[in-house]
Amino acid sequence: MATPTRNGGTNGAGNKGNKFANAGAAAGGFVGALGGSFVPPVNVTVNNNKNGARGGGGRTHAESLLPAPEFTSPAQVRNYCNTLRAAAVTLSIEVAMGAEILKGVLAAVPDPEGRAFGSRVRAAKVARKMQRSADALRDAAKNAAACYAAFQQEYEEEINRVRHRARKPQQPVMNWAQQ
Repeated sequence: MATPTRNGGTNGAGNKGNKFANAGAAAGGFVGALGGSFVPPVNVTVNNNKNGARGGGGRTHAESLLPAPEFTSPAQVRNYCNTLRAAAVTLSIEVAMGAEILKGVLAAVPDPEGRAFGSRVRAAKVARKMQRSADALRDAAKNAAACYAAFQQEYEEEINRVRHRARKPQQPVMNWAQQ
């Protein structure tokens, strides 16, 4: 005879094969409940159409997350800083999420000495290092944005000198010969 269980199912011989059916849901609920926060997964996709490798056996440019460090114009400085900032923000989110997942997984490992909350303490010590990496990536993003702001401030005169020349409005010219 089947006996009712807490979740409304039965514990009879009829569903013997289902005893591990909800194991995946339980694990997902465990990992999802970590820290009481929600961080959406973020993927980084970089499309780089530049071909060719650098000399000296270095990485090809297509393998890098950042553009080539060629700073021959303000636009290239801005592009490099913005790309660095975006990559660092994305990576910091990924690493912070990884730290929380690592903490949750390691907290499930029983403490060898049987101490109360010993597994959580050990997991927190390990995950703290990964969280510091996430914090450092977040700081790298802030510094990349600050780098471009400092560039604009320090080279304002040169930028404005060229900018005013480039912005000179052109008056429409009447071509009287064309009738």
